[in-house]
Amino acid sequence: MTVGEAGSREAGPRTPRPVKAGADDPVEVRMTVNGTPTVLSLPARVTLADALRDHLGLTGTHVGCEHGVCGMCTVLVDGEAARACLLFAVQLDGTDIVTVEGLGRPDSLHPLQESFGRHHALQCGFCTPGFLMSSYDLLVNKPDVTEEELPEELSGVICRCTGYRNILTAVDQTRRAHPEGIPGPGNCVRTALVGRAGQGTDASGGPDEAGDTVSPSVQDIVLPSGDPTIAVRITTEIDLPEDRVWGVLDDIYLLARCLPGAELTDDYGNGHYAGRARVSVGPIKLAFNGVAQILEHDREAGRLRAIAQGQDTGGAQTQADITLTTEATGTGTAMHADAKVYLTGRIAQFGRALAGDVSRRMFEQFADAVTEAATSGQAPSGPVKAPSALSLVFAPLLDRVRRLLRGAGPRRRSGRDKER
Repeated sequence: MTVGEAGSREAGPRTPRPVKAGADDPVEVRMTVNGTPTVLSLPARVTLADALRDHLGLTGTHVGCEHGVCGMCTVLVDGEAARACLLFAVQLDGTDIVTVEGLGRPDSLHPLQESFGRHHALQCGFCTPGFLMSSYDLLVNKPDVTEEELPEELSGVICRCTGYRNILTAVDQTRRAHPEGIPGPGNCVRTALVGRAGQGTDASGGPDEAGDTVSPSVQDIVLPSGDPTIAVRITTEIDLPEDRVWGVLDDIYLLARCLPGAELTDDYGNGHYAGRARVSVGPIKLAFNGVAQILEHDREAGRLRAIAQGQDTGGAQTQADITLTTEATGTGTAMHADAKVYLTGRIAQFGRALAGDVSRRMFEQFADAVTEAATSGQAPSGPVKAPSALSLVFAPLLDRVRRLLRGAGPRRRSGRDKER
């Protein structure tokens, strides 16, 4: 091969760059995942499956045998089906990866996904991502496959529920409905990939064709349609003019420093941000990586609204819809915080009363931090820590003592919570 051929991507297979690193030494890996350029810093021993699940939050890629036998972890690497459990992420620098999340969207499923649902081609669902990706690869590379050949062609994925008949029917019907070839993946767009591993922002703006760094356009956060786990309303009196309070609310980075246990890690533009948050209640310690979106930011109307979602390494998920409003009072500013919080996973086991107490205390700490920042014009002197178990236990007692000292008057710091 000549020097010119070696420098051409089209001339032959990609030549991996030489990397020499210890098993735990981080290695930078750049790849495109479902249309999003990503940059990962991973130990050389991390598999593609773990990189996708733990560092990019793409948990649709399931891990079964971890020996390349069951086919659960099938993904597309440069357009070809591959076992994600048998590949190290560092081997895939410069590649294009498509996972089951890239196949279709909830509001616009890929024909294979629609067919699987229509023919009930799933029972427990654990093998479904592997079958979808293997079936897609089969129909792309062998569109004239016959119904008789399907059992052998799809034998690389194991269904523990033995629901093969419906799976084969779904794939065959998709083949018949698209004799000219099935459509390509329908959800390969730039988006924010948020990992479950607590290593910061794993996915960032990758290089474009010109080599410049580009910021991904983040998809809108969609909150659940049902009732929230808890709904909290808190009112705090701040002895400062309203414009001083908005001096903090206008600065997103300063505002983030006031949130207990929170840290802003990236700005994607257009009101979208990435961050992490830590919550500790007794022996339960949670570290969330997530994204947030500013929906309203109106200083004149005294209103700021944001939605956010995050996930921790144990699978706990939280989503929130938070609205801050301010109004001038005779002595300063009244700041109202309305929050609807949706919890799933082990964090939901706190119970609504405890979750409500945690949320209330966090907003009270946030209000105190905003007051400090508005007074000094700088971020709080130290990180605002999330409420501890002791503070949750003794806070009601302290509140009662304060009320007694004030002659059973109304509480100054917090209003009535509404919990559902």
